[in-house]
Amino acid sequence: MTAKAILEEMKPLSRESYKLMLFNNYGVKEPCFGVPISELKKFQKRIKKDYQLALDLYDTGNYDAMYLAGLIADDARMTRKDLNRWVEKAYAGSLPGSTVPWVAAGSPHGRELALEWIDSAKPLVATAGWATLSSLVAIKDDAELDLPELKRLLSRVQKTIHQAPDVVRSGMNSFIIALGSYVKPMTEFAIQTGEVIGPVTADLGNNNCQVFSAPDYIRKVQKRGTIGKKRKTVKC
Repeated sequence: MTAKAILEEMKPLSRESYKLMLFNNYGVKEPCFGVPISELKKFQKRIKKDYQLALDLYDTGNYDAMYLAGLIADDARMTRKDLNRWVEKAYAGSLPGSTVPWVAAGSPHGRELALEWIDSAKPLVATAGWATLSSLVAIKDDAELDLPELKRLLSRVQKTIHQAPDVVRSGMNSFIIALGSYVKPMTEFAIQTGEVIGPVTADLGNNNCQVFSAPDYIRKVQKRGTIGKKRKTVKC
């Protein structure tokens, strides 16, 4: 199966209304068919994992194909070079905040690259770094995490979040939520950090993306009794 063949299969599945929504609300641009995620998930179910096909799909520059690439990537085989190429091409939509972080977190290079990316002067790369950290704490056992390092990162967020670009500010806020929700030893510190930070706002464009109150969100997870419950995968 080739990337060209996948694109040919995708094209008839496009929906103009979905494409316009991606363009108008999320900054997506051509090439893009506008294939709903529900349809892309069907390709994922059929293909499962394919390292080379994922690379080829991402390199087409077609937004739908790039999203699918993240779903079928063989994360464990992704190299630093692969991931750095992907993050540089993650220009809009779900690519910097979801697709690339999902794959990076599942790779052997997730933590290392996340720490590099959050220092980037490019807001979308920095966003991908914070989202990768959020994904890592969601799927890694606490024993595999460096808790002192995560605590230092929370302190960094507290000091810098209000000066960060909008998209990075949103990513930092999501990191507080993820850390407090998925890493039980960090829950109270995450809540305290969120309280000190106060309300966080970010202009994320003409869409329904929300910047939640981190303390309120974490407390809701506490009420459900699911603090510390890990996810098998962050891909969706």
